[in-house]
Amino acid sequence: MLASVAVSMTAASRGKVRSLVSLSRRLSSSQRGSPDTAHHPPAETSALLRDSEPAAEEERRWRRRKDPSERSVFLFPGQGSQFVGMCRGLLKYPNVKDMFRVAQKILGYDLLSLCLEGPEEELMKTVHCQPAVFVTSLAAVERLNRENPNAIETCVAAAGFSVGEFAALVFSGAMNFAEALYVVKVRAEAMQKASELVPSGMLSVIGRRQAQYKYACVQAKEHCKSLGIEEPVCSVANYLFPDGRVIAGHQQALDFLKQNSRRLEFMRTKPLPVSGAFHTELMASATEPLRDVLRQVEVRRPEINVYSNVDGKRYMNESHVRRQLVKQLVSPVKWEQTMHEIYERTQGEKFPHTYEVGPGKQLGSTLQMCNRKAFKTYTQVPVTTYED
Repeated sequence: MLASVAVSMTAASRGKVRSLVSLSRRLSSSQRGSPDTAHHPPAETSALLRDSEPAAEEERRWRRRKDPSERSVFLFPGQGSQFVGMCRGLLKYPNVKDMFRVAQKILGYDLLSLCLEGPEEELMKTVHCQPAVFVTSLAAVERLNRENPNAIETCVAAAGFSVGEFAALVFSGAMNFAEALYVVKVRAEAMQKASELVPSGMLSVIGRRQAQYKYACVQAKEHCKSLGIEEPVCSVANYLFPDGRVIAGHQQALDFLKQNSRRLEFMRTKPLPVSGAFHTELMASATEPLRDVLRQVEVRRPEINVYSNVDGKRYMNESHVRRQLVKQLVSPVKWEQTMHEIYERTQGEKFPHTYEVGPGKQLGSTLQMCNRKAFKTYTQVPVTTYED
């Protein structure tokens, strides 16, 4: 059962910078209908969204005219950024405790306790860490809104890594908090189930310039066939930065890549602590549950530019969002391409301020590798202590 919750979008008076994140989330304790039925936001939220459409178009025109150095971009992290103790520095900010109370109703367990106290082995599970990173990231938005509201008001673009894309869509007004969290729950459970079908995993690879990643995957699959594995899977799952990749597939294929790393021109390989080969065809069985739940929730056109992991391009409309979120499960995350799409500049053009909103600093590190000039205005929003 879903709690009756919506993250509503607000439009300030004419002539003022408008915030794309509601400063007062509607977080009530009443419950909604079954996830088997279609979900709709409260009537007052729907009216607000309808009334704000002309203002939203005016907002987009205003943002296009603004000096790039006075704009901001938000990056939302994905699975792997979680750690025990995250959110400890966020609880004093408005709505954060309410967000976790809603999460407990939707998920059926105490997510806040898991974030603060662990145990780590439970937090690391796909079914737990994806909702944890999602909620923590949006809680970090609350902190930023209190400490630097101008960053919220001037945001023109957002991107999220894998599950982080859902947080980016909530922030942009394309989905509401409760419904997006329920979708994340279904997605995580489906991915966990798909991971249990065959031994599989993900391998972080940093290669030399001459490394040929796709050819390495072909060799790894041939090795798997020699072991009697039918239709082996091994492919690039994440494009992180120049010569930085994550390769995913059957475990035997990843073992082959590690054992032959020198011959394949890989300088470093490191297995990732995940349960399966995400963003490959081994996740095919997870697509239908995700497609079904996305049909049940309301999706709107983002109010700011949100970039899809599938191709690094902006989402155009609600049907595009639904299609790409499903396709993302079995497609590589094109993060490097997304960074180029967001930060490409002509000579002398200024860069926006970038905020990594959520646990960890991994996206900052990848931004530094993709675009050092853009990284100069990067900030990570802390999620642990109040002072850090």
